[in-house]
Order: sequence, then structure tokens, then C-alpha cells
Amino acid sequence: QVQLVESGGGLVQPGGSLRLSCAASGFTFSAYWMKWYRQAPGKEREWIASISPSGGTTNYEDFVKGRFTISRDNAKNTVYLQMDSLKPEDTGVYYCNAGAYWGQGTQVIVSS
Repeated sequence: QVQLVESGGGLVQPGGSLRLSCAASGFTFSAYWMKWYRQAPGKEREWIASISPSGGTTNYEDFVKGRFTISRDNAKNTVYLQMDSLKPEDTGVYYCNAGAYWGQGTQVIVSS
């Protein structure tokens, strides 16, 4: 069955970095746009980054542009989100998405 499993979340100080991973299985990973979403406490889930099937095209929400980098390894069926210069406003649960499929999320807390 389809699985998306996120990992790499945790507690980090403002200005720090984290790298999230999402391991996919059960579907043709290399055929899908992959996306990362974030749900901050008390807010709706919002899109933050996308990457095309080949990895050649990436898009970012304005608030993370220049700080976050989405990438993928189709040989490993994995998509990544490198998060640098983290801010307290980046706190939330981060979800991996492929079409109708969602992971369970990984918690990121940015706090001193």
C-alpha cells in the first residue's frame, strides 16, 4: 500500500537548520510532483514547497523562499526539505504529499 513516512523533525533554536526526509513506497514516486506542507498550531495546513517529477522545477511559498530547499532522490524514493535560518514562525507539523497521498507528519519546533 501507499506510504509516505516523514522524519527529521525536532527542536531547534532560531537560526538553526533541520533536514526533513520523506520516504515513499507503494506508488511510482518518479511520476509525481512532491510537496511539503506545514500546519502551524491553531492554523490550517499550508503549502510551502513543490518539486517536479524530475526534480528540475521547484516552487516555494514566499515566506520560506531563500531559506528552504526541496530536493528529491528518485533512486531512493525520497524527497527532502532542507530548512535553514529557521524562525519561531516555522514551528508546526510538516507533511509530505503526493497527489492524494499524505504522510503522518513530523513535528518541528523552533524555540530558544
